[in-house]
Amino acid sequence: MHERAGTLARPDDLIDVAALLLAYAETVPDPAIAAQRVVFGTSGHRGSAFTGAFTEPHIAAISAAIAEYRAEQGISGPLFIGADTHPLSVPAERTAVEVLLAAGVDVRAAAGDGDDWFVPTPALSHAILAHNRGLAADDPSRADGIVVTPSHNPPADGGFKYNPPHGGPADTDATNWIAARANELLASGTPDIPRATREAVAAAPRFDFLGGYIESLNEVIDLAAIRDAGVSFAAHPLGGASVAYWAAIRDRLGIDVTVLGDGVDPRWGFMHLDWDGKIRMDPSSAHVMSTVSAFRDEYALITGNDADADRHGIVTADGLMNPNHYLAVAIDYLLRHRPEWPESAGVGKTLVSSGMIDRVVASHRRELLEVPVGFKWFVPGLADGTVVFGGEESAGASFQRFDGSAWSTDKDGILLALLAAEIQAVTGQSPSERYRELVAEFGEPSYARIDAAASPEQKARLGALAPSDVTATELAGDPITAILTRAPGNDAAIGGLKVQTAHAWFAARPSGTEDVMKIYAESFRGPEHLALVQQEAQALVARVLG
Repeated sequence: MHERAGTLARPDDLIDVAALLLAYAETVPDPAIAAQRVVFGTSGHRGSAFTGAFTEPHIAAISAAIAEYRAEQGISGPLFIGADTHPLSVPAERTAVEVLLAAGVDVRAAAGDGDDWFVPTPALSHAILAHNRGLAADDPSRADGIVVTPSHNPPADGGFKYNPPHGGPADTDATNWIAARANELLASGTPDIPRATREAVAAAPRFDFLGGYIESLNEVIDLAAIRDAGVSFAAHPLGGASVAYWAAIRDRLGIDVTVLGDGVDPRWGFMHLDWDGKIRMDPSSAHVMSTVSAFRDEYALITGNDADADRHGIVTADGLMNPNHYLAVAIDYLLRHRPEWPESAGVGKTLVSSGMIDRVVASHRRELLEVPVGFKWFVPGLADGTVVFGGEESAGASFQRFDGSAWSTDKDGILLALLAAEIQAVTGQSPSERYRELVAEFGEPSYARIDAAASPEQKARLGALAPSDVTATELAGDPITAILTRAPGNDAAIGGLKVQTAHAWFAARPSGTEDVMKIYAESFRGPEHLALVQQEAQALVARVLG
C-alpha cells in the first residue's frame, strides 16, 4: 500500500501530456523487443507511448490488420469507432480512421464537439447491436467496432479494442489473428500503410452515439420510477467518456442527477491516488473513490464510472459497496422486477465472484452460468438471450432490455449506476440496505484477493493443472466438494485452479503481466476462517506446483 493512497494527486504525480503525444507521433517501436510488439490481452492492446508500446505505428498496423480481418470474415457494413478521454485516445482514433478509410472501410466516428465527442464502451456496443438487429449471422452488411481506451488505466496509457458484430470483446480467434498480422506489418514498416487525406476524413459520415444510447434507456431502465419517486443522486464520471452522457440523462430524460467533478482533464489532476500511488480511474477502488468523499453528506447515492464507463462504483450512506455485494443485489432485484425475461434464461458470473451470487440465483430457481475471468464469456448468452445478466467481480456487468433482448454485450457502467437509482426508487431501500437483508437470509461472506510471488515457470504450470494434480481432501476443516480447472458454465479452461467446499472456496490464477499469482478466496464462516482458507490455499498451490 502506497503511503499516499487515497490522497489528492499532486503536481508531481501528473503526466506531461505534450511529451506523451510527441512520443506517440515520433517513437518507432522495435518488434524485436517483446514489450513493443502488438499484444491483445482480455481488453485489447494496451501500453504507453513513453515505453514504446502504444505509438502511431502500432495503431496503423492494428487498424490495417482489422481491415483485412473483417474483409476475410465477410463484414462490409459500417465500422463504429469511438474514443475515451485518455490523451493517447484522440490521436490513436485519428490514426485508425485514416487507415481504415484508406482501406475502403465504411467508418462511423463520433459526431459532436467537446465532451459529446467521447464514446463510452457500452455506447459503442449498443450501436453495433442496434445496427445488426434482425440481420443474419452471415449478412455482409453487419457492423463491428473499435473502442480506443485503456479503460481505468493511468493517464499515460493507451488502449485499442476490437468488437466484432456480436458487439462484445473479440475472442482469441480474432485477436490472435489481428495481433499476428499487425506485428507482420510493424516489422515490414508502417509508413507504407495507406492513409486517407484530411479532406476524406472530414467528409466521412459521423454517428450520434450519445443520442442512440440515451434515447433507448427507457427500454432497459425504469426511468419513470426514478422520476416519480424523486430520487436525487449524483454521478461522478471520474473525468471519463460518460461526462456528456450523464448531462444528457439529466437534461433530456428529466432525471434528477447531479453531475460531479471538473469535467475532462487529460492529466486527471483532481483524482485521488489508488492503492499503489498511481492515478487510476477505478470506481470500485475505495482509494480512488475518495474523490467523491466531499459529497457524501449531500447525496444518499453517488455513482462513479471509469474512463470508458464500462465499470461502476456505487456509494451509499454506508460507503462504497463491494462490487460483489452490488452484483448480488442487482441480480436479486432484476429477477424480481423483469417479469418478461424468459424463465429459462440464466445468470452469468465469473468463477472468482462471490458465492452470494450462487445463493441468490438458486433462490430464484435460475441456472447459474459460471465462466472464466473475462467478460467475453458472457457475450454469446447475452447476444442470443439465453443469459439475462452477466457480471464480473471487478465491477463490470450488463443485462438485457425489459423484453429480454440484448442491450449491450460489453460492460455497461452507466446502466449499472442507473439501476442503483431504480432500486432506490422502487424498493425505497439503498442497495447496501438490501444487501444486509440478503446477508440475513443467506449468510455473510468474507472475500479477499491476495497476490503471491510466482516465477514464469510456476505460472505456466498453474495454468496447465488438472484436477488430478490436487490430492488434498480437505480445505480449512471442510471436505473439498469440487476441484476445477475448467469452468462449469461453459467447460472453458480457467487458466488456473478453483477448490470448493460447502462453506468456502479459493481460486488461483497466474497474472498476465506480473510474476505473481492471484489467489481469490471466500468463506461464509467469517474473517478468521477466510484467513485459514488463504493460508491453506497458498500451501496447497505451493505443493502442487512443486
